[in-house]
Amino acid sequence: MDLKKYIRSIPDYPKKGILFRDITTLIKDKDAFKNCIDEMSKMLNKLNYDKIAAIESRGFIFASPLSYNLSKSHILLRKKDKLPAERYSVDFELEYGKATLEIHQDSISSKEKVVIVDDLIATGGTAEAAAKLVEKSGGEVAGFIFVINLFDLGGKDLLEKKGYKTFSLLDFPGH
Repeated sequence: MDLKKYIRSIPDYPKKGILFRDITTLIKDKDAFKNCIDEMSKMLNKLNYDKIAAIESRGFIFASPLSYNLSKSHILLRKKDKLPAERYSVDFELEYGKATLEIHQDSISSKEKVVIVDDLIATGGTAEAAAKLVEKSGGEVAGFIFVINLFDLGGKDLLEKKGYKTFSLLDFPGH
């Protein structure tokens, strides 16, 4: 199935000069969404890992069915002040601002291997922050998986240069 045809491109969103790749058109089609999860599950079967961590918020959409499909625990990586218990935090730069990502301190045990899931990789700032949280928690990053890689923005290359295994289903230019 050609999943690219289920991705809507929206120019100048959320600000002028950005070409937004919208996954809502993929997830609203039951066959495309099922195919997407099936293909991501196949990719993850190549890795040795214990848990799946999802980056807020669109990462949750893909990590939940992957966790179910693959019988793995599901960890939430959330925006600042969204988690109620003791947490670790990492501040990072976005393409258009600053942000903080957090994880519960009891989410990952020492040496557990974790796959990080998100809908899209652009410049890699959020993904890199997610990796830092996993490592701060005592875990090891087993890899990353994304639905979309915006190849000309360099995020996937950044992660791979740091030694992380990185998978994506679709490649699009960022602009």
